[in-house]
Amino acid sequence: MNLLKTLFTVGSMTFISRILGFVRDTLMAGVFGAGLLTDAFIVAFRIPNFLRRISAEGAFSQAFVPILAEYKQQRTHNETKALINHVATLLGLFLVLLTIAGMLAAPWVVEVTAPGFVGNPTKFDLTVDLLRVTFPYILLISLVSLAGGVLNTYGNFTTPAFTPVWLNVSFIVAMLFVAPYFDNSIRVLAWAVFVGGILQLLYQLPYLQQLGLLPKMELNLHDRGVWRILKLMVPAVFGVSVGQISILINTMIASFLVSGSVSWLYFADRLMEFPTGLLGVALGTILLPSLSKSVADKNDGEYSHLLDWGLRLTFMLALPAAVALAVLAVPLVTSLFMYGAFTAHDVIMTKVALMAYSFGLLGLILVKVLAPGFYARQNIKTPVKVALFTLLVTQLMNVLFVFVLDFKEFKHAGLALAIGLGACLNASLLFYHLRKEGLYQPQAGWARFITKLLLAVTVMGVAVQYAAGADVLWFEYGLLEKMLRLLALLSVGIGSYFAMLWIMGIRIKDFIRRTAL
Repeated sequence: MNLLKTLFTVGSMTFISRILGFVRDTLMAGVFGAGLLTDAFIVAFRIPNFLRRISAEGAFSQAFVPILAEYKQQRTHNETKALINHVATLLGLFLVLLTIAGMLAAPWVVEVTAPGFVGNPTKFDLTVDLLRVTFPYILLISLVSLAGGVLNTYGNFTTPAFTPVWLNVSFIVAMLFVAPYFDNSIRVLAWAVFVGGILQLLYQLPYLQQLGLLPKMELNLHDRGVWRILKLMVPAVFGVSVGQISILINTMIASFLVSGSVSWLYFADRLMEFPTGLLGVALGTILLPSLSKSVADKNDGEYSHLLDWGLRLTFMLALPAAVALAVLAVPLVTSLFMYGAFTAHDVIMTKVALMAYSFGLLGLILVKVLAPGFYARQNIKTPVKVALFTLLVTQLMNVLFVFVLDFKEFKHAGLALAIGLGACLNASLLFYHLRKEGLYQPQAGWARFITKLLLAVTVMGVAVQYAAGADVLWFEYGLLEKMLRLLALLSVGIGSYFAMLWIMGIRIKDFIRRTAL
């Protein structure tokens, strides 16, 4: 398997999903703006999304894929299928109970996760109603994650990468064709989440059937493989959830700030998630099965080379993305969100949050490359310790930036900065432990490589800053002009950066790497 080609394929599918996600958010910003309704929906959607990321796509995937890869390499097809049946049954039963509990306890959940809403009964009651509709998403998307883990282990990365498209399609159809017929159209978005989860699950089932691995109800609490996964999963919840817990705590704090703070952070985070998903999630997705195979084969050299490959790609692509987000904050926010109810004030507030987030983009993506290095070895202890320490430091930074330093009306940006710096700390500590334990041996040429990247990204930053012009102009451009100018800016940035790399002798073909699954 050509990892670079696979990364491009997964990235392309993710790109389609992210573009549709921006269409979704542009529509939401135009229709609802950044106020009470949007804040309520974001909290109602963030809670099941939070549970999905720390359990299904996070801890579960990191625990399930290495064991499944081991079974695939060392066991028969029937034994592997039995493991999948047993895991799917136990996971499904647990999720049904969790969903019922979450819907019944919705008022308490909102009170805990957005305590600032309690003082506004209208906002609080609306959030509770929306949460009861969105909560079943955790059941649906967790089963989607299980299916995706199986497909990735068997070399099908395209299907899971394309799956999120269906959620965005559900949102877009709901806002364009359903919401106009309802007075309280924000509730339509909640139902779009539910329908989107069903569509995602149905999309993956035929591909599991082709592999002969479509799960069946088969409860077996004596399966040793299941208990090995659970043993890894419980501590992994802490290891992979630090970023999501920080975002949830930020939502809690932001709920006490001026109305709109939750929305400004959300829209800035959506822009941050574009490169994070395009590169970080894609790299982590394809690296985990390959790293797990190298561990199963006891091939330490291949393991180290895979990590080095992933780290170099991360630095080469994440550095310019971070600079671009900071330099082009106003062009990006005005082009994508400044329509209808989304005001110029909302642009400035979102811009500040985005610039703060950009400091941590490299760290956010590095974590998604470094953490699989431990999970592939079924080492959960080290990432958990690092994650808990990072969470503590991030909250101390929240106190410093929001309550001690006087950021005035930009307190929400302090929350974003704390998350970004926390991610950098997380990545640094993971790297330190990989080196300390002798698991990763850097290949030669890193100092020269980083020097070339810094020179290229400096040239790119100057070029796009000059080409963008004054920020005030972007408030005056029409839709078509903004989009054309934004595309031109992105072309200038990409062209100048990769031209400099080419001049200095760095070629994309140098990153072609093959591995077997």
